[in-house]
Amino acid sequence: MIKKLMSYLDKYKIYTILTPIAVIGEVILEIFIPFIMSKIIDVGIANKDIPYITKTGLLMILMAFISLLFGALAGRFASVAATGLSKNIRGALFDKIQDFSFSNVDKFSTASLVTRLTTDVTNTQNAFMMTIRILVRAPIMLICALIMALNINAKLSLIFIVAIPFLGIALYIIATTAFKPFQIMLKKYDKMNAIIQENLIAIRAVKAFVRGDHEFDKFHEAAKGVRDTQRKAEGVIIFNMPVMMFAVYGCMIAISWFGGNMIINGSMTTGELMSFISYVTQILMSLMMISMVFVNIVLSRASVTRIIEVLDEESDIKNPKNPITTIADGSIVFDHVNFRYNNDSDNNALDDINLTIKSGETIGIIGGTGSSKSSLVQLIPRLYDVTDGKVLVGGRDVRDYDIESLRNAVAMVLQKNVLFSGTIAENLRWGNENATNEELEEACKCACAYDFVESFPDKYDTDLGQGGVNVSGGQKQRLCIARALLKKPKIIILDDSTSAVDTTTDSNIRAALKKNLSETTTIIIAQRITSVCDADKIIIMDDGKISAIGTHDELLKNNDVYKEIYNSQQKGADDNA
Repeated sequence: MIKKLMSYLDKYKIYTILTPIAVIGEVILEIFIPFIMSKIIDVGIANKDIPYITKTGLLMILMAFISLLFGALAGRFASVAATGLSKNIRGALFDKIQDFSFSNVDKFSTASLVTRLTTDVTNTQNAFMMTIRILVRAPIMLICALIMALNINAKLSLIFIVAIPFLGIALYIIATTAFKPFQIMLKKYDKMNAIIQENLIAIRAVKAFVRGDHEFDKFHEAAKGVRDTQRKAEGVIIFNMPVMMFAVYGCMIAISWFGGNMIINGSMTTGELMSFISYVTQILMSLMMISMVFVNIVLSRASVTRIIEVLDEESDIKNPKNPITTIADGSIVFDHVNFRYNNDSDNNALDDINLTIKSGETIGIIGGTGSSKSSLVQLIPRLYDVTDGKVLVGGRDVRDYDIESLRNAVAMVLQKNVLFSGTIAENLRWGNENATNEELEEACKCACAYDFVESFPDKYDTDLGQGGVNVSGGQKQRLCIARALLKKPKIIILDDSTSAVDTTTDSNIRAALKKNLSETTTIIIAQRITSVCDADKIIIMDDGKISAIGTHDELLKNNDVYKEIYNSQQKGADDNA
């Protein structure tokens, strides 16, 4: 697990190596300072040798300054290494998520992935910084100070034989006990972030339905869950400091008592006792630093586990070994296709779908809510893979194609229209990053977006705001259609993407598509029969199955369900007229 994360150090390896080197230099100098101090007391002060005191004092000051310099360098190197590692891990996580299929994203949830990219990576960064600096410094100082203490008075050093095992056992118990509560705490963070995300995305609905108090109660409950689990986890961790201080003060009292007696007996000098106390302080501070690192590692271990889960997750959808990069045409065949979102589920979302669509045809799909219309079309660009059977595009199984090439040949305008922060031009160029201004205008004309874009003072340089908040739902849909058209695809899929526009605009968009995309296979999912009545074929979906296929006239004549939908919509249109 650690080895996998360390592989993301990349160019920051040199800083990871330099940090311990600087730390070692800092520690060695700090170790010798108490020794020099004892010489000043036992030799300089005892003999009233001012030149010796001055010379040795200046040496001690110089060593302290150089030690400080090494410490500053160690801090700098550790910071660069840790922040560099976190940057690379976040990049790797983001790249991994980009490769995920929809089912992979569904497995983790959006809120959980956000937590892993932020909180979990930050915890890992802090733990790594402490590891390469403090976890190097503390053991080296512990060993060196222990050697110096033994050298001064081996008998008095026996006190550590009791203290160190006591602290080691206490730290182990604390670390192992706190791990699981920290794991639970991070899951509670996921839940809280999910509520925040949902609330911010749907803030207009919250205000429209005056549900602010309800949302506050939901958030308060989630925050309370985080607090309670954090309190439980830290309820174990807080024992760390009392245990450490008990050991520190216990050792200091014992050393003061036994050391004082040794001075009285003449077996130890005052300078030796003072330097011994300094080394004891260094030893005990080292143990405290180790315990602090252990606490951080306990927290970060849970975070590292969650990060590795994402990095080790294999995408359900992968490129074949020798992918095809050229799509011959826009023909589509569904051959005995079954599909379910969860392989453990017993129920298919799509059941035995057999369908042939010729290149350049316009296909309409209608059906009730939950009839799996969107599920059907999402199999074409491999947003999901079939469970059984196969989907062919251009005469080849979609699983034989290079994923990027396939998706570049298929343009989708989804039910939920998504625009990004930035200008209208920047959003449109998602369809073709090299599109000229003339091509942007042509696409907008085809999508009936040209007039309202031109009405803005900044036209195509108009800032849409986050999620396209500065345009209406119908305008957003038309911009998304224009963006899809800029791909110049072999297949275009409009998934209920004109629901927010009036019937006249809907008709104009369909007429423009028919004129400009005569060689492109067009699939239109709609609730209104008027949106699909001109299609070459209309497919009626019901409970994940195809219940009927035909032209508008054929279905109106032979299919009772289609006839009933058509009559009810016509009656509604007449009543509204």
